[in-house]
Amino acid sequence: MITPCLPRNIRYTITPCSLFFKRQTTTSLHFTERKTISSKPLQPLQLPLFLKPPIYTTTIYELKTFQNWANNLAISTGSKFLDLDNGPESSLLCRELNWLLEDVVESEWPTSFLTLGTVENERVVKMKTEMEHLYVLWKQRIEERRPFQYIVGCEHWRDLVLCVQEGVLIPRPETELIVDMVEEVVLENEVMKEGVWLDLGTGSGALGVAIGRVLGKEGRVIATDLSPVAASVTSFNVQRYGLQDKVEIRIGSWFEPLEDVKGKLVGIVSNPPYIPSEDIPGLQAEVVRHEPKLALDGGETGMDDLLQLCEGAASFLKPGGFFVFENEESGQENRIRNAILRYTNGEKQSKYLVDFMDTKTKGSFRHLKIVSDFAGVQRFVIGYRN
Repeated sequence: MITPCLPRNIRYTITPCSLFFKRQTTTSLHFTERKTISSKPLQPLQLPLFLKPPIYTTTIYELKTFQNWANNLAISTGSKFLDLDNGPESSLLCRELNWLLEDVVESEWPTSFLTLGTVENERVVKMKTEMEHLYVLWKQRIEERRPFQYIVGCEHWRDLVLCVQEGVLIPRPETELIVDMVEEVVLENEVMKEGVWLDLGTGSGALGVAIGRVLGKEGRVIATDLSPVAASVTSFNVQRYGLQDKVEIRIGSWFEPLEDVKGKLVGIVSNPPYIPSEDIPGLQAEVVRHEPKLALDGGETGMDDLLQLCEGAASFLKPGGFFVFENEESGQENRIRNAILRYTNGEKQSKYLVDFMDTKTKGSFRHLKIVSDFAGVQRFVIGYRN
């Protein structure tokens, strides 16, 4: 089971930094024969609410009315979602409501209106969306279980604020550890710091952007994804952080668009689809109804894409190159009946990958290791190319 997205306050307990972007206009993308794209938007994007201009107005009274309605709607859910599929309980939804207002109301203290007396009810405040749309957004959150990150159009991740939208997997806090591991590697080895890294299945570009920020002057990242939507969102995030010259985006399946860098990479990272197909329907509604199946479904055992990555790493990493792949967390019910394909949850998936790389790619790798996440769950496989 994939970890549900954590709210902002939990993000801040992990990495308290955030970055406020300056608004920029964007232009269209251009393709090359290699399906390489520049760091400019490919498709229309859902601009995050906090980046939209405050061109609307409303009154304190209208905001209070909305807040009371939305708060009552959230409270009415109680623990229903939590009991149903480990979804958000009402207390979390109420916090999300405050975060939504923070992104929408143009004010240094966007929720301070709640404490104002009735004498201030007619005061006019600037908004980044219409009041009618605000009601629509909150109905989507409660009635459709649309993820909060898609509602506001962004996710606070590590020291980044990333644009996200439907069609792109919302980055999870556990994946932040991949960047920590890469940072340790590049600090210890100047060659790794100035070399070419690969982020396979980049999604929102979280890993590609974060790694691009820890590399040296000559270091660069190639971020790939099969989805044009993901490539477009990644290009937006790359541009926002001024990494156009450091992060290159390519569209294609896994190693397909990468023949020109075969055997030349100093590092490969990936958070690929790893959930067994039959487990997808049982995921949290926010995930199964709204997040892209392409980024979740790892085939019958959850191992289809992971095994491709392991095989490809042997060919595309240069000697001494480092890799880290994320896989499924432990604790999920094992539904695989075939004894040969038992390894479908965290510990078993990780051990299977290590065994696979030892036996199927004999002599290709060294220092293979399983690394746990924040909760002690065995989630990552790392190693070096011989």
